[in-house]
Amino acid sequence: MTLHDCGPDLGALHAYPTADGSFSLQSERFGEAFHNSAGARNEAIAKFAVPAQLERFRNGTALRVLDVCVGLGYNSAAVLEALPSPAPELMWWGLELDRRPLELALAQPHFRSSWSTSVLEILEQMRDHGGWHHTCSRGELLWGDARRMLQMIPGEQHFDLILQDAFSPQRCPELWTEEFLAGLAGRLAPGGRLLTYSRSAAVRASLRRNGLTLLSLLPAPGERPGWSSGTMAVRPGPPIPDAGPGWRALLAMEEEHLHTRAAVPFRDPSSADDSAAILRRRSLEQASCKLEATNAWQRRWRQDATG
Repeated sequence: MTLHDCGPDLGALHAYPTADGSFSLQSERFGEAFHNSAGARNEAIAKFAVPAQLERFRNGTALRVLDVCVGLGYNSAAVLEALPSPAPELMWWGLELDRRPLELALAQPHFRSSWSTSVLEILEQMRDHGGWHHTCSRGELLWGDARRMLQMIPGEQHFDLILQDAFSPQRCPELWTEEFLAGLAGRLAPGGRLLTYSRSAAVRASLRRNGLTLLSLLPAPGERPGWSSGTMAVRPGPPIPDAGPGWRALLAMEEEHLHTRAAVPFRDPSSADDSAAILRRRSLEQASCKLEATNAWQRRWRQDATG
């Protein structure tokens, strides 16, 4: 089924069910689904709520969250649903290009049945008013290009948790550039965590260059196992173990991946280039760099795994 056949931002949106029964969308403009086939809700919980370790924010500790590419609202809903009791004082910011995914999600009975009444009320206020303001929590949703909207958040505002869920780097490189990721990394408080489904070497290398410690996310229930299912990048602060709920240390092959041509960053010096310009710039840099070819890395580790 195609929903809203034309739109200025994500193009036509096609609805489809995921493996856990939850509802998701595919963007015609980006040629990509919002979630993996294992399940939209499963992915939001496993890759964002669980490794966030929200129990750290018990007893009135403030929690500051930035959701990049809010989309259908699954990631923030999963975080809101998992807040400890008593709930922390919550300050939430969201960045999103297109209003339709959240509207469409809230019109779906299965999506609505996935969340508590209190979480649904917040999502509805986000849709209707661009945010909410309760006694112990408040949020603001900024509509537009995330590169510009990030600059609208006061510079002194830092975050304990950043949910980075843009379309994949090859489809939406604008939100995976060295410059944009530096902006996100610079907004993390000490001990703050950036969580993303992406295992891209270019993304990880950019995050590491910006002073963050890298960890690898574990697969969501029902997800096809692979060598990594995402990334947690942490601003130095309180010590964090190499393994925890939803994450583990990078494998040797992942570390080597960061020294191949796949690790050449996406660059957008003006923070205004389109995807074609960003991809072209990266391709030229990859062609001229002296890093190991990524296919050589792939062959080596395939042989190691089977030899």
